[in-house]
Amino acid sequence: MAKYHVNELTKDAFGAVADKRNGFWLSRTIIRSPCGPTTLPAALKRHLSTSCRRCDVDTAAKFVGASLATIGVGGSGLGIGTVFGALIIGYARNPTLKQQIFSYAILGFALSEAMGLFSLMMAFLMLFAF
Repeated sequence: MAKYHVNELTKDAFGAVADKRNGFWLSRTIIRSPCGPTTLPAALKRHLSTSCRRCDVDTAAKFVGASLATIGVGGSGLGIGTVFGALIIGYARNPTLKQQIFSYAILGFALSEAMGLFSLMMAFLMLFAF
């Protein structure tokens, strides 16, 4: 059985050596090329960076709240479908009341659409105002 050096066992596909003591990648990453080893450009080097935990939690809470607020848009679509489905059934049962049934359907459509727009507005407020 061959013996390997610790650095050989901890290399990734690009030849980066992991520092086991600190738990982050060293920036001395080497690419294997036919002409010999070359170093990575500065844009491809991975450096240790951290951000404020509070900021990350607030951002995640904003995204979760906005996604939950957009559920109302789906409810609005269901409401509009129900209103116009009832319009068709009502017109099929009693064609003489066409004008009155249609005015009630437009009112139901407007109220359902308004609730959907209010929920969408709340989602945008959560994302961009707070």
